[in-house]
Amino acid sequence: MPIATKVQQGERLSFDDGVALYRSGDILAVGWLANLVRERMHGDIAYFNVNRHINPTNICVASCRLCAFGRKKGDAGTYTMALEEAWETAATGLTEAVTEFHIVGGLHPDLPFEYFMDLVRGLKVRFPKVHIKAFTMVEVAFLAKRGKMTIPETLERMKAAGVDSMPGGGAEIFADRVRHIICDHKIDGSEWLDTARMAHQIGLRSNATMLYGHVENEEDRVDHLLKLRAVQDETGGFQTFIPLSFHPDNTALAHIPRTTGMLDLRQIAVGRLMLDNFPHIKSYWQMVSPKMAQISLRFGADDIDGTVIEEKIYHDAGATTPQGMRRADLVRLITEAGREPFERDTMYRAVTRSEDSFTVAV
Repeated sequence: MPIATKVQQGERLSFDDGVALYRSGDILAVGWLANLVRERMHGDIAYFNVNRHINPTNICVASCRLCAFGRKKGDAGTYTMALEEAWETAATGLTEAVTEFHIVGGLHPDLPFEYFMDLVRGLKVRFPKVHIKAFTMVEVAFLAKRGKMTIPETLERMKAAGVDSMPGGGAEIFADRVRHIICDHKIDGSEWLDTARMAHQIGLRSNATMLYGHVENEEDRVDHLLKLRAVQDETGGFQTFIPLSFHPDNTALAHIPRTTGMLDLRQIAVGRLMLDNFPHIKSYWQMVSPKMAQISLRFGADDIDGTVIEEKIYHDAGATTPQGMRRADLVRLITEAGREPFERDTMYRAVTRSEDSFTVAV
C-alpha cells in the first residue's frame, strides 16, 4: 500500500516506509503528509513555553566526539556552579514568569548525588510554582553508578527531591555502530531506553531526542524512531520528540558539514509520520534557527520550544542563533506562520499570564 494511503487512513508506517520517506525526492509531498497528521492532532495550534536553561557544570568524564560543551577537570574554561549561583541564575529568568527550569549538565567526576538533589530542592523552595525538568537518562545512569544505587532508586530519589519530568537528551542515535564513533563513553542505546522506561513506570514523563546529520545513515535514523515508538507503545511516557541537528563546530567531528534546511525539514516530517504515538514533535528553534522553526510548523512540528534565556551546549558548538527569545518574539513567529500561539506549561496545559505571574489551567 502506498505511504500516502497509509497516512490518510491512519495506518502505522513500517521500517521500509521510513527509509523511503528519507530517500524521497519530493520533500513537499513528505511535508504535506506530515502536516496532515499534525493538523489532525493539533489543528492550527502551535505550542511554546517560557522556560530557562540551567547547566550546572561543564566538567564531564565522557569524551564524546559530538560535544563542544564538556570539558575535562583542570581544562581551561571549566565551571561548576555553587548552589547559590545556580539559584541566582534561575531567578534572573523570572522577569517573564518562567514556568519551567530545564536542567542538564556534564557528568562531573566529583560532585555528589546530593549536590543535584539540593539544587532541585532549593529551586522548589524558592520557586514552588515552576516545573523542574531535569537530568537526562545519561546523567541518571551516571549518578546511579556513582552513588552505588539502582536506576529505579535514583529516579525515586530525584522525584522525591522535586524533579517533575525529564528532558530527552543523550539519546543521540541508538545504533551501536554510530555510538562507538560519536559517544563511546555514554550508556548504550538499550540502556537509555531502559532508563526512560523505568522513569515512565514511576510517573516521570520525559522527552526523547535524536541527533542527526553526522555519521548515521537513513536506516540508523529509522531504527532509532522505531525503538522510541516501541517504548512509547509500552509506557506512554514520552511527551515530545525533538530532532536535534548536529552542530560540528568546535567538536572532534568539525570536518562534517552542517545539516541543510532540507534535511532539517525532512527530519521533522519523518519524525511526525513515524512516531504516530507521540503527542508532540518539537522544532527546536535554537538549533534550526527561528526562520526554519517557523517553516517546520507546516512540516509536522506543533511546538517550537520556549524562551530558553541562556543556552550553552549548542552555542559552544557554534550555534549562531540568539541565546534567548522573548515571549512576544515567539508569538510573532507562530502568528506569521499562520498558526495559533498556545502558551503551555511543561505538561502542555494552558498558561494564562499577566506581566510577571502565571496560572496554569489544571
